[in-house]
Amino acid sequence: MLVRPTHSDIDGESASGLTRRRFLQSSAVAVSLATGVTQLTGAEQKEKKREIVDAHSHIWTTDIEKYPLQKGQTVEDLEPRSFTPSELMAIAAPLGVTKVVLIQHNIFHGMDNSYISDTIQKEPKKYSGVARVNAGGKNPVRKMNRLRKKGIRGLRIVPGDGGTDRWRESDGMNAMWKRGAEIGVALCPLINPEDLPEVDFMCKKYPETTVVVDHFARIGIDGKIHRKDLDNLLKLAKHAKAHVKVSAYYALGNKKPPHDELTPMIKELYEAYGPERLMWASDCPYQLTEPNTYGDSIALIQDRIDFLSETDKDWILRKTAESVFFN
Repeated sequence: MLVRPTHSDIDGESASGLTRRRFLQSSAVAVSLATGVTQLTGAEQKEKKREIVDAHSHIWTTDIEKYPLQKGQTVEDLEPRSFTPSELMAIAAPLGVTKVVLIQHNIFHGMDNSYISDTIQKEPKKYSGVARVNAGGKNPVRKMNRLRKKGIRGLRIVPGDGGTDRWRESDGMNAMWKRGAEIGVALCPLINPEDLPEVDFMCKKYPETTVVVDHFARIGIDGKIHRKDLDNLLKLAKHAKAHVKVSAYYALGNKKPPHDELTPMIKELYEAYGPERLMWASDCPYQLTEPNTYGDSIALIQDRIDFLSETDKDWILRKTAESVFFN
């Protein structure tokens, strides 16, 4: 059984491997390094027709007067020092990314979702978001309602929310699952493989609630795809509203390009869920840790998997995320 990862293991809960010196800024040369491709000419950009939605990226800013860091965090802890929406899009847009789902970064901002919600309200056609709400706090459903009005379309949930790893035992968590179906807010578990049975239980209890499992449920974080873990993730496919993010390659399998060792797992998920319930995501800025690049992450789906049709790729790279987080 996998040991539950610390925050430094996946999903940017710590950026220990990504220093400011190594982080790729948004100059033309740096963009080509970060994306893993050369800059496109005008003709090449015109020829590139596929639009892509990044279903998972974090952002933060050094403007801590307007967006304070949570207690115990300082600007010195931000690695990279800055990763604003414009810095993200300088890397993503040259590869065809037109929309991004912004994920609340709990380590830096805790439950204060104002930076992502303000970004969404400025450009609601470009950005959507997944927020954090304290399931054990006072009236979490009221907070969900407020966030929904600000463009939030998902809630990140983790084991321990509501005071228990068994979400079924938390009144607040049950209320959030119920309300999610009513207002179009997906529940997005950031979990380990051993937590999948609890997700299965909640999906059975709330079949109308959209669920998006982050990062393959971290299957492969120890370098191996364990059969029992994958089977548990495949079992969730029986729930019509369950989805999986095909993401965070930098932390799974061999943890470096070309990421082909993840293809067999993706194929099984494709056969179980169909492309309409799989969505690609980068998990930036952590996908930019050397030798990984943004371009390599897209290329696995766009160029390297031969069993995907062009229609399948369009679902995984765009339409699934649009249907959950933008429609």
